[in-house]
Amino acid sequence: MFNRKNRTEIQHFVVTAKQMQAIETRLFDAGMPVAALMEKVAGRITQRILSKIESIPVTSIGVIVGPGHNGGDALVVARELHFLGYSLVVYCPFSKQKELTQSHLKYITSLGILINLNIESLQNCDVIIDGMFGFGLERPITDELAEAVNQINAWKKRVLSIDLPSGIHTDTGEVLGTAINATDTFCLGLWKLAFLQDSALDYLGNVELIDFDIPLADIQAILGKNPEFRRITKENAIADLPLPRPLTSHKYKNGNLLIVAGSHRYTGAAILAGLGARASGVGMLSIAVPKSIKPLLSSQLPEALIVGCPETEDGAILDFPSHFSLDQFDAIACGPGLTQSASTIVQMILDGNQPLILDADGLNILAQLDPISTLSQRQAATVITPHPGEFKRLFPDLVEELKNRILVTQKAAQQSQSIVLLKGARVCIGTENTVWMNPESTPALARGGSGDVLTGLLGGLLAAVVLNQTPIDAIVKTAVWWHAQAGIKAAKDKTELGVDAFTLTQYLNLLQLGLNSNNHN
Repeated sequence: MFNRKNRTEIQHFVVTAKQMQAIETRLFDAGMPVAALMEKVAGRITQRILSKIESIPVTSIGVIVGPGHNGGDALVVARELHFLGYSLVVYCPFSKQKELTQSHLKYITSLGILINLNIESLQNCDVIIDGMFGFGLERPITDELAEAVNQINAWKKRVLSIDLPSGIHTDTGEVLGTAINATDTFCLGLWKLAFLQDSALDYLGNVELIDFDIPLADIQAILGKNPEFRRITKENAIADLPLPRPLTSHKYKNGNLLIVAGSHRYTGAAILAGLGARASGVGMLSIAVPKSIKPLLSSQLPEALIVGCPETEDGAILDFPSHFSLDQFDAIACGPGLTQSASTIVQMILDGNQPLILDADGLNILAQLDPISTLSQRQAATVITPHPGEFKRLFPDLVEELKNRILVTQKAAQQSQSIVLLKGARVCIGTENTVWMNPESTPALARGGSGDVLTGLLGGLLAAVVLNQTPIDAIVKTAVWWHAQAGIKAAKDKTELGVDAFTLTQYLNLLQLGLNSNNHN
């Protein structure tokens, strides 16, 4: 068991509805009274709500009460807010409730708070607390309830949802008929999968976890010591960075990376990948490009060894120079800006034995080569970084399951025996046994070139850790977190309308200074 000082570990866990139910059952079987837990949770929710509304004028607070314990939580919150002097309007459209929820409803009534059956009763409230449905909802919201939810959304008021916005599926994040569009969501106990699914993001608003002190032993009893789903945090993201370095270090001890990228048409992709690798701190960087664009790369990356390659008629890499060996490199990053004319070189790299990052046109070429068989037969580790469109071409049999990005990423990793980094607003990293999910990013990264930067950063980190045998998935999560945090900081300093990829590389370098400082303290 761990105390309040090290409860940060709770942020790493992510659960399904079934797992959360099993954990709560353990608590109740051990003797924790359901009523006592509800009081504790609702007390903490109340404190968070007060912190959200203390700076805004609030005359009346509306409370939506569901039939289950989520509704019970909302009623306890309503009771506490009433005692603090707030005017409450309670809307409960359900004729039956769980026993404990019914008791709280009875007590609320005894305080003189009316229970309303009409959604219009909430129209004049300044803030609405959504306690209709929590985790575990499976059926769509329909009929009068759907009309009520849509009416609340149309009012565009501040809505604070308890555990999940009502109508959101706990695991997939999909909308079940319709869903509350929350301003803030208080996730209870442990993070649910929905908070890491792109499909739920427009409904969650600002999110935070309300920890109610679930013992670690109870969590591990259900999830195991190596949970299937894990959330990336700063602590686990930087834990495997190859820093600090020993005094006797030299460039070849810090990784030797080859980037294969670029074409006459897409010169910038190779430059951006190189700048991403530069930020990683990789010891030695080589970049293979068509011979005609070699001078442009040399001017932007003077420390890199630029390898000019024979090229096709349309300016793509045709082959490597004679006497050039892939065996000298610790890792290869391949794909940005290649065009599909570079199929011969991609096949050659896939046939090699170096740890490999495959992106962009590297993936488009792979899609034509029986991807699952090709990846499964590789002897070295492979990381593929598709966006959803590329994913569909690589794994056509999984297209129908893409609504659950987390599960489908894991399935793709298991089928291909590779690490699958599925891009999106919430990046998922799938391995055979674990899915890592990045909870923070910014729409400012939705600009051309940011993926090329990530490929370079990832390649540099991979080359640097191959020598010390750090688990490769650990470095993939590091790169994803680092890339996202640089984008977030750049967006704050610049604008969320977009952070150009070159600026992003500069922020990777700025963030690197802080990472060095953290590791040395």
